[in-house]
Formats: sequence, structure tokens, C-alpha cells
Amino acid sequence: MLDRRAIGAARWGNAAVRTRWQQLLSSLEAGFAWLGDTFVDRWGRMERGYRRPFARIALRLGFGLYPALALCAVGWLAWDWTHDRSLDAAEDAIFDQIIQVRPWEPTPSGRVAVVEIDDCSIAQEGPWPWSRAQHADLLDALDRAGVRAVGYDVMFVDRSREDPLGDATLEAMAQGGNGRFVFGSTRAPAGFDTAHGAIPVSQAPNAFAIRPQAQRPGPRIALLLPYGKAMSRHSALLDITRDSDGVLRDVPLRKEFGDWALPSLAEQVAAVASGRAASSFPGSVRINWRVHSRLPYVSAADLIEGKPVCGDSIPDLRGRAVLVGYTAAGLSDSKPTPVNAVTPGVEIHAEAAEALLAGSAIWMPPAGFKYLLAAALVLLTGLVFFRGEPAWEIDAIFVASNLMLLAIAFIGLSAFGVFFDIFAALGFVSLCFGACRIYAATQRGRAIGNDDYRPQFDPDEHRWLALARLRFVPDEALDGRALHRRLREYRRRLRRFLYMGTDAVALEGIVEYKSWLWEAMNDVTVLMWGGPDRAIVAATAERELRALQAHLSGHDDLLPDDGSVRVASLISVAVADDETLAQTRARTCAVLGRLLQSRDERPLSMRDAFSADETAEARSVDAAIAGAIE
Repeated sequence: MLDRRAIGAARWGNAAVRTRWQQLLSSLEAGFAWLGDTFVDRWGRMERGYRRPFARIALRLGFGLYPALALCAVGWLAWDWTHDRSLDAAEDAIFDQIIQVRPWEPTPSGRVAVVEIDDCSIAQEGPWPWSRAQHADLLDALDRAGVRAVGYDVMFVDRSREDPLGDATLEAMAQGGNGRFVFGSTRAPAGFDTAHGAIPVSQAPNAFAIRPQAQRPGPRIALLLPYGKAMSRHSALLDITRDSDGVLRDVPLRKEFGDWALPSLAEQVAAVASGRAASSFPGSVRINWRVHSRLPYVSAADLIEGKPVCGDSIPDLRGRAVLVGYTAAGLSDSKPTPVNAVTPGVEIHAEAAEALLAGSAIWMPPAGFKYLLAAALVLLTGLVFFRGEPAWEIDAIFVASNLMLLAIAFIGLSAFGVFFDIFAALGFVSLCFGACRIYAATQRGRAIGNDDYRPQFDPDEHRWLALARLRFVPDEALDGRALHRRLREYRRRLRRFLYMGTDAVALEGIVEYKSWLWEAMNDVTVLMWGGPDRAIVAATAERELRALQAHLSGHDDLLPDDGSVRVASLISVAVADDETLAQTRARTCAVLGRLLQSRDERPLSMRDAFSADETAEARSVDAAIAGAIE
């Protein structure tokens, strides 16, 4: 007996727990339903607060906004090209990121090496500055190693008072090198071009003409040259100009003065090593910067001592072009690059020489290419939307095309050293495309009677409804593909007419997009007008249908429709006296259903002031349906 009571109590307890759990779930569901409804209602009010004024503005501007937007965008591109080059700056920032994350990067060709005067060399050979004899010893070691050319990224402007023998030894090395050893010089400030010591540019070391029939002697320039005659004769500029944001991406290879130019250290070394004229190289190169690999490095102390004292081994330098410079702490003239904020200057010169000798420089289209591409795509976008809102498939095509172009640009830089700097340009075009789509969505929202863009049906003002079913009837001679194109063109023209601003409301969304039923009804559009009495609503509907006929006919000269538009129309009381909301909705649905199945059609060109009025039989059917709903 006790067990039965215990079992019964347990069952009762379980039932009570289930009941409380169900009550809790019901309360949660009710709370979420209230919260969702409240949020959507408040959100809808907020959207209506700015969308309806925007729709009124769009109604006034019409389709003129699209060409205006395109022209403004092109105007900004032209202004940016002649001023700040913001698009260029954005592309440079994107380039820096791609260089960091790309899966492949070029390996050094082995034709260029760096001899660094590093901390270990300073510790081994003595404090900086070294004597000219030590530099001569380093050059002698490189000469015995069989290097093809040497670029010395160290300035030797003044003679040494303490070591004239060292000065003479270094000058003798320069003379014996017969141009294989290139020393550094620099451009003095322009204010010194009129001072004593300035020389005509055509007489400067290694100057070359950049134009046919260059005028001699050219403008006078002031240079800081090495102290020795042979060193001066075989010198080149060490000057490096950074980009506007301070990061060094493109390395200038020369400085131009009128019809003449002076080569940089990297260009002159590449010219000596390759046997080509310096004038045959471009004016600048964009280095294919490396993150995970670097040019061969060797410590200067290892070469001077003839054995590894700072490194594990001395690489074979035979036949290589070598750049010598300091990397020791406190001496390095570091500059920020896309891969390193403190890249030694000698490494930059070496990378530039590597780009010239190995042909590894990044190829880029002309600077104006991205501006022309952006301008062309913006104008095309404006034209497409000006003709009428394109189908939603265009969005997917637009995104896919942009992604494909970006993938090509990314792969080109990663695998082939080709950089199409179109990332920011496509972003700018996407911004313009999005603005056009938002504006078109506003036009569409008003055309389909979306409550966010225009007031909805008001029973006190819209006592009567006029409805028209438009159906495109193609010519029998059209095949399937031609029919698809003509139907798409017809719907585009129809959308353009509705978006220009009419009293009609287009009924869409009756069936799911791209379903088999949607395909069956793709050629059918229902328009609806509301008004206070029958005469006004009928006159409004007929007037706008005639305007639609004129609009469609006006385009036939450009592209024939290869078909005709037929209309079935009727007029109905929107709200009957003493009728509930449910009865009104039911009767409206019945009227719409009768319109969709109507076989009484006329050509759009035929005038008919909505003579297909409701019949007594139709009204009785509607009343019966409304009564059943009630």
C-alpha cells in the first residue's frame, strides 16, 4: 500500500514538474514573440522615418540621379588623379598587405650579394669610421674573389688628414677597377646649383641623355662626389626617394635634369655587371620584396680576414654583383619597406640591382590604368541603372566578377610578379554600385507599395480599386532564348516606367522567385490603383496605361519587343459599408483571383476606360466568400 502511494506521489510530482516546465516554455515563447513584434514595429517606424522622405526625393530626381552620380564619381577620380592620388595610396597599402600574406615569393637569383659592415665587423676590425686602407683591403678581397661589379654604399667626400696613404690606396683601387667599382655620391640641395663648384649635368659622372638631341651642357647641378678623380669618375647617386606615406616601394634608378639623367648606385652596378647601358633600364622599379628569403649576405670582416670570423662560411662571390654598406647598430641608414620597417639602405640598393639583373621587378600597368578602369566601370554602372533597374542576378555577377579580378591580381603578384593594382578601384566601383542599388531599391519600394516608402492602403481614401493584368505575348517565331531575352527586356522597360513615379502599385511576390510557378507567371504583372470614387480611379488607371503604352512603344525603334502586351482590367469597390477587415481582405483576394483567371484581354494600345466592371454575379461571389470568412 505504501509503495503504491509513493509511486502515485512520484507520478504526480513529475506531472507537476512537466506542467511548470511547459508554463515556463510558454512564457518564454510569448516573451520572445512580444519582443520580436515590438522590435520589428519600432524598427519599421525608424525605417519609415527616413525612407519615405528619401522616396519623395527619388520621385523628384527620377533616373537623373544615375548619370549625375556617375559624373560625380568620374569627376572625383579626375580630381584625385591631379591632386592627392588617394586611390594610389590605397593600392599601396593593399600591396603591402598582399606582400606579407602571399603564399609564394621569388627566391634570389644568386647574381647579387650584400657585404655588410655589421656589428661583428666593427668588433673585429675596429671602431667606425674605418680607415681608407681598410676599405681598400675590402675591395681587394672582393676583386680577388672574382666579383663582376661592386657598389659601395659609403660616402668618401673628404680626404683623410691622418691617413693620406690610405686615401691613395683606395684611389688606386678605384683606378685599377676600371669602372667595376662604383662609389657613392649624392645630390646637394638645389640652392647650391648656382654656387662655386656646380657643374653642367652633361659633365657629371656617368650622365646619359634621356632624349634625342639632348641639349649640352645642360643645367648646372651641385654634387657631393668622392675625393679621388677615379672614384668621382666611377660614382653614382645614393639618393633614394620614398613614397608619399614614407614607405619605400618603388626605387628610383635615376635623377633627371632637363635632357640628362644621373644613374643611381643600383642602376650603375647593374649596367656594369650586365654590360648594358644605364639608359636602357627603366626610371624606377618596384622591387618584388621578400619576407621569408633574402639575398646572400657576408660579413665584411670575413672578407678582410680571409676566413669566417663572423659567419659560418664565405659564399662564392665569383661573377656576382656585390653591394657594400653598413648594417651595424647606429650606422645603418634604414628605411621602411613593405616587409621591414628598418631595411638597411645597402639591402635596398642590392634588391634594386637584383631586380634589374634577374628581371624580377614587379610589372604594373601604367598609373592611370586603375583610374581609367574605375571611370569606365562607374559609367557602365550608371548606364545600366539608368536604363532600368537590372535584375538581381546582376549583383551575383558583379560580386563574382570582382572576386575573379581580385583573385587574378593576387595570383599574378604571388606567382608571376605582375601586380594589377585594381583592388581600391574595384572597391570604389562597388561603392558606386551599392549606392545605385540602394537608390533603385527606394524606387522599387515605392513602385510595389512598400509601407516603408509610401503610405499603404487607406480605407477612408481608397474606396475603389482599379486593377490591370499585363501579359507579354511573344511572336510565335521567337525561339526559347530569344523569348527569354525579349521578356527580360520587357520587364526592364516596365520597371523603368513604374520607377519614374506613378500612382499604380505593382503586385509582386505572389509566388517564390525562380520556382516553376514563377517561371509560368513571369510574363504577368498586376497593377493596382486606389481612389475615392469610381470615375477618378478609372481615369487615373487609363491615363497611366496609355502612358505605359507610349513608353513601351518609344523603345521599339531601338530594340523591338517582338511581341505585344495585352491587358485584362476590372474595377471594384475596395471597402463596402459595414464590412469587417477580414471580409475586405477576402473579397480583395477574390477580385485578384478573378483578374488573374480572366480571359477577356485587350491589346494595351486599345483604349478601354475600364469597362470590365464588376458583374452582379461577381459581387455575389465576393460577398459569399467574405461571409464565409466572417
